[in-house]
Amino acid sequence: MDVKEAGSSLDSIISSFNTRITELQELVIGRNMYPASSITDLTAVDASLKAMELQVQAIKDRLRDEIEAIPKAKKLIDASLRQQKKLQSMYSYAPSNFPDRVAPSNLESSKSLMSETSKQCTNFGSEKLEEEPAAPPKEKKGRAPPPLWFITIDELDSLSSYMRGRLTLEKVNAAINDMATYAEANAQLIAAPKKKLAENVWERALEIRDIAMTGGVKGKYFFLETDIKGPALKLDNTGRAILTVLRHLGRISEIRIGHHRVIILSKPQ
Repeated sequence: MDVKEAGSSLDSIISSFNTRITELQELVIGRNMYPASSITDLTAVDASLKAMELQVQAIKDRLRDEIEAIPKAKKLIDASLRQQKKLQSMYSYAPSNFPDRVAPSNLESSKSLMSETSKQCTNFGSEKLEEEPAAPPKEKKGRAPPPLWFITIDELDSLSSYMRGRLTLEKVNAAINDMATYAEANAQLIAAPKKKLAENVWERALEIRDIAMTGGVKGKYFFLETDIKGPALKLDNTGRAILTVLRHLGRISEIRIGHHRVIILSKPQ
C-alpha cells in the first residue's frame, strides 16, 4: 500500500470519529437542556389524555341513553298523531259558534208576561170571551233538545262542485246549529200555556200548534222559513244553497202547509 493512500484512509477514519463525537455531544446537550420542565410537560399531557378519555366515555354513555330512548319517543309521536287526528275530526263536526237557544218570540213572551198577568187580575171574575183551545200534551221535563246532525267533510266532498259551490264545512254546520235553535223555540212555544204568552205571541202559538198536529210534522222538530233570521243561516243565496245541500244529504225535509213552508229536521239515513 502506498504511504499516501494509508494517510488518506486514516484521515477519513479520524474525520468520521470526530463527526460521531459531535453528534453524541449534541444529543447529550439536548437531553440535559430542560430536565425539570420535560417531566412537568409529560405529566400535563397524561392528565389531559385522561380527561379526554373521561369525556369520550361520558359521550358514549349519553349516546347509549339516547338510542334507548328512541323507541319510547316513536311511541309518543304515534300517540300524539292519533290524538291530533281525533281532535281534527271532532273540530270538523263542530260549528264555529254556539248561539244561545233563546228565540226572539220567547224573549218577547217574557217581556209581556207581567202585562198579561195584570190584565188577568183586572178581568178576574168576568166571563171568558173565548175558550182556550186544548194545547198538545206538555213536554216531559228533561226532554232532549233538537238533534244536531252535523255533516262530515266526506259528505261535503261527495257533493258535486256545482252544488257545493263556496260552502265550507264550518258554514253548513253553523247553519245546522241555527236550525236546531229555531226548532227548539217552536217546541217551547207549543208547550207554553196561554197565561205565559202575550196576545200576539198566542196567535202565533196557535198557528204553530196547528202545524205541529199535521200528519207529516207531528212528533218532529220543525221550523218555518220565516223563522230563518241568522246569525249563520239567512234567506240569501248562501242560505238557500245550504238548505239545498242539507236536503240532498237528508238532514232536512220540507212540506208546505197553507202559506207556510215548513222545514223538518230529519235523521240522516
